[in-house]
Amino acid sequence: MAERPIRVLVVDDYEPLRRFVTSTLEQQPELQIIGEASDGLEGVRKAQELEPDLILLDIGLPTLNGIEAARRIREHSPKSKILFLSENRSWDIVEEALQTGAGGYVLKSDAGKELLPAVEAVLQGKQFVSSSLSGHNVKRHDEHTGIHASRKKVALLPQRHGVIVGHHEVVFYSDDHRLLEDLTQFIGAALRAGNAAIVFATESHRDNLLQRLQAYGLDIGAAIEQGRYIALDAAGALSTLMLNNMPDPGRFLKLLGNLIVTATAAAEREQARVAIFGECVHLLWKQGNAEATIRFEELGNQLLKTYDVDILCGYSMDSFQGEMGYPFDKICVEHSTVYRP
Repeated sequence: MAERPIRVLVVDDYEPLRRFVTSTLEQQPELQIIGEASDGLEGVRKAQELEPDLILLDIGLPTLNGIEAARRIREHSPKSKILFLSENRSWDIVEEALQTGAGGYVLKSDAGKELLPAVEAVLQGKQFVSSSLSGHNVKRHDEHTGIHASRKKVALLPQRHGVIVGHHEVVFYSDDHRLLEDLTQFIGAALRAGNAAIVFATESHRDNLLQRLQAYGLDIGAAIEQGRYIALDAAGALSTLMLNNMPDPGRFLKLLGNLIVTATAAAEREQARVAIFGECVHLLWKQGNAEATIRFEELGNQLLKTYDVDILCGYSMDSFQGEMGYPFDKICVEHSTVYRP
């Protein structure tokens, strides 16, 4: 038992993720959250000012990225231990992060099960790298010799080997009733099993789905309060994801990744899955942007390689107006299952 609380600083620009991290750590009586920061420069300043025992640090931060922030923190607060919490899976980035002298690297998608073990390991002076990244040799900086020594990283949990284990399905519907029936079953089954759900839909579809889920026998109010059910406006989400009339991969993976981490953490089962329904692709197709639509579907398949998710997309058949050539075929190819009227 520590003589005094272990003082922790959390640096991440996504507020729901900071909230998840702080609430998780605050359940441990020996840990005390002494500050939060939403960008790299602010994180460096607070580290220098507060001299925390442990800093949880994202990489994709505004004003100053997490790796450069870690280097500056090591100069100003050398006794502070650093644990990276990021969704960047590039092994080059992982090694560069650890070479700053950080004690660990946890993927946000694994934080629900690995955050506390990682914190414990780093505080004990051990190295921790997410199990999803196992199979690599970690180069860690030796402070005494100045040499980057290679050693096998510790994998505490089984990895997924990069296999796509989720489903990416699409329903082409002729009327809203058909869509809502399928959507209620898809989202309702996930919530009833103790999993989580994220919905990107129009206002009318969100409202109708909410009523149907309640009629399905679910306490949807509790699921919303818990964070297991997240419903967002499809057009609003789309506006934040687009750059130069195309979905931006960085924005897409960051927004969806953060939402998935938040929803997974709120789920009622240990190895939870997240059901995701999206109409963003339908809106893009209605705008006549077939290239962006297909790119959006491809990015959805990237999510399946990273997270425990199942995806359902919805398109109104009216929006195709007889266009059943290459774009339609390409959309179908991007899905594991296609439902047509």
